[in-house]
Amino acid sequence: MPKRPKLDNTDKALLNRIQSDFPVTSRPFREIAKEFKISEDDVIKRIHRLKKNDIIRRIGGNFVPGKLGFTSTLCAARVPEDKIDDFAKVVNKYTGVTHNYLRKNPYNVWFTFIAPSMALINRYLDEISSKTGIHDILNLPATVVFKIKAHFDL
Repeated sequence: MPKRPKLDNTDKALLNRIQSDFPVTSRPFREIAKEFKISEDDVIKRIHRLKKNDIIRRIGGNFVPGKLGFTSTLCAARVPEDKIDDFAKVVNKYTGVTHNYLRKNPYNVWFTFIAPSMALINRYLDEISSKTGIHDILNLPATVVFKIKAHFDL
């Protein structure tokens, strides 16, 4: 895995602030800047740098897929270590992928997928297999959903 840049205390505080309590206003970065006593431009530059360095993948809302007519699933793939980065890049190009992470397990790359139908998810998983040469991908749709708040305190 590529080496990540060092985060200063402001970066860490900013990441803590935006991951679970992002301001819903016309100028959210200005509101955050006031709280941090830094400029709005500094907040935007930091967010841009964190995104550029793959520390932040996306900023956006989270919705309950079923209530919007979508379906979701958890996927687990068995990926050789030397192919993990390339596999993750392909998976992350799909807009329905909301999380993608490594685990110490024979199935070492796990990701969640949301789409209008399970048939479409299956088609996308076939595409991912074709593009990456990784064919051992489990599709583990939820039968019961338990929603927890995932907040990573930096």
